[in-house]
Amino acid sequence: MSLNETHDPALRSWVASAHAAGTDFPLQNLPFAVFRRQGSSEPWRGGVAIGDQIVDLAALAAAGVLSGEAAAAAQAGAQDKLNALMALGQPAWSALRLALSRALREGAAEQPRLQGCLVPQAQAEYDVPARIGDYTDFYTSVHHATNIGRLFRPDNPLLPNYKWVPIGYHGRASSIGVSGQSFRRPLGQTLPPGATQPSLAPSKRLDIELELGIFVGPGNAQGEPVPMEQAEDHVFGICLFNDWSARDIQAWEYQPLGPFLSKSFASTLSPWVVTLEALAPYRVPFERPEGDPQPLPYLDSDANRREGSLDIQLQVDLLTPRLREAGSAATICRTSYRHAYWTVAQMVAHHTVNGCNLQPGDLFGSGTLSGPTLDQAGALIELTAGGKQPLALANGETRTFLEDGDSVVIRGWCEKSGAARIGFGECVGTVLPALATGA
Repeated sequence: MSLNETHDPALRSWVASAHAAGTDFPLQNLPFAVFRRQGSSEPWRGGVAIGDQIVDLAALAAAGVLSGEAAAAAQAGAQDKLNALMALGQPAWSALRLALSRALREGAAEQPRLQGCLVPQAQAEYDVPARIGDYTDFYTSVHHATNIGRLFRPDNPLLPNYKWVPIGYHGRASSIGVSGQSFRRPLGQTLPPGATQPSLAPSKRLDIELELGIFVGPGNAQGEPVPMEQAEDHVFGICLFNDWSARDIQAWEYQPLGPFLSKSFASTLSPWVVTLEALAPYRVPFERPEGDPQPLPYLDSDANRREGSLDIQLQVDLLTPRLREAGSAATICRTSYRHAYWTVAQMVAHHTVNGCNLQPGDLFGSGTLSGPTLDQAGALIELTAGGKQPLALANGETRTFLEDGDSVVIRGWCEKSGAARIGFGECVGTVLPALATGA
């Protein structure tokens, strides 16, 4: 995706907060969410972030500020979910992005009419951005796959198919929530060490999974694979994603068919979806380590090799109840999406090669995004060597897995010289106590 006038780092907005140091939402970003005013009975509708404000797409459409394809896209985005906007495709998204960029710039003639369409983010609450028909969780980090494999198969940590095929499984869409989600510790069958039979109990090894969420735009007809050259045309944008995991439940249930109750109890999305167009300055080459097999032809393209990866910085903070009370947090992971072994385009191409039909609003999870060193591991099971080496927090507490009352905050951003900083906001989730066994 080529750079254009919307990426110019010199652009300035008449919304002053768009220039605040470290802001996630400068004029060069313009991500999408679904929102309403906190505590109100207003309809949910789409919005676009600029600084600490939201451009209300329903108000924008009613005000008649835009015209042509941009106006049609704003009208589609004014609905209670973004599926209709996602279905329109890249030309419509780009038209709306360009029109908003121009209307929000200093000196824009549209400023007086657009000011009435702004809602402060501090007054907003958010919903899941799309009606998610299907959810697929991939496994795109070779470092995560190797670290997990080493815990269970020290002599053969990486299975032979990993470097040839993007591994994934179909997860549960109904329990995906938006940032701010609180959920009960899941119950499930586990087989404790030394036990001869399983029992139903709350998970004792509740974990995070640092992921990105990828929202599908236009779908494909059943039986018609999406080629690599067109794969990103089917991607609306990217958000932050915590795909919580109950490791003890998973260890007992996953053979032979994979995760089930260990993954379906809760997953948390950040509200803001950043378009691939906004991320264009942060493209980096897709490269395989020397000696690794190159992708099969249906998973390969010149564009993917040249700029198929994205340098998105990711950070995980842990807030225990004590840390929260002290107004503090513990950073437990920093990594980058550029370390992923499979790209967004490869996920789309592989998902559809058998004829599977994607639909607007479908969600992919990237899988846990661990970097090449253990301090870049995106899950507690890696950071603590399977629970054998507890994390020591600065306030004297320790953690192997999550305890009741713990909150996890995921942040993401792109930053480099010569380009505007692009942020993703926050993805926050909190663990509540389990129901009594059998309740």
